[in-house]
Amino acid sequence: MRLRALLLVTLLGCGSAAPGPGTATAQDVDLPGVDTSQFTPRERHEFSDYVKALPAPCKEVAVPLAQCVLEKRACEACTPAAAAVATAVREGYSRDQVDDMYKRRFDASSSSGIPLAGSPSRGPENAHVVLVEFADFECPFCQKVAPQLDATWEKRKDAVRFVYKYMPLSMHPRGEAVARAAIAAQMQGKFWEMHHLLFANPEHHEPPDLEKYATAIGLDVDRFRADMQSEAATKRIADDRKLADDLKVHGTPTIFIDGREYDFKADLGDWLDQEIAARK
Repeated sequence: MRLRALLLVTLLGCGSAAPGPGTATAQDVDLPGVDTSQFTPRERHEFSDYVKALPAPCKEVAVPLAQCVLEKRACEACTPAAAAVATAVREGYSRDQVDDMYKRRFDASSSSGIPLAGSPSRGPENAHVVLVEFADFECPFCQKVAPQLDATWEKRKDAVRFVYKYMPLSMHPRGEAVARAAIAAQMQGKFWEMHHLLFANPEHHEPPDLEKYATAIGLDVDRFRADMQSEAATKRIADDRKLADDLKVHGTPTIFIDGREYDFKADLGDWLDQEIAARK
């Protein structure tokens, strides 16, 4: 199942001498590494207009996106950026939505520095791409997305570092207690084992359930109980909540890829693959 977020694009034709929106022209472009073979004439024309108007993602390459790709300029993000525009056109995004997507994903100013120290993570610390998830174990949307995220990461685990941030929401009465259980498991090096059990058993988050999970994954249960109530657990949750506020995170799950907020209408695997390709 694809993970996707909110975007869309419309081209306005201008001037009576201009070709109609469904007409391909000699000015339409084909870019190596970007598959537009299934495009209609209208889609090909829209795509061409976008890549000729949008700037290359690298600040030091001051040319349009299409020129960057065709001339093989020294900007590794150009071909992935053009591929993302092609996907947006295929999905029927509006002009404003294409512009918003492009800015979010490829404008350097849209990337936020996210501190990772102390957060549970898996994958290489020097990975090409870093995925950060703000989540709540009691959130039904997080529960639904969790196995999809696991599967998506598993296919790219040599190139993607997956980092978890605690964001228990006040609307979930057991949200903080369950987050504390995950932190206590993290303190004994078993965060991901607890993570999987908590998301796989959304109806069973009462204290006896949490201790049962602790036993199942081989934790020292007395230490687990103490760590759940520790100042360190309190600080970890407070720090992650403050970070979420600073990043203007308003709900869960919220995902950032290399500091840019992921849009759930985009395909997560495609987005990661494009980011990986841009860094190879």
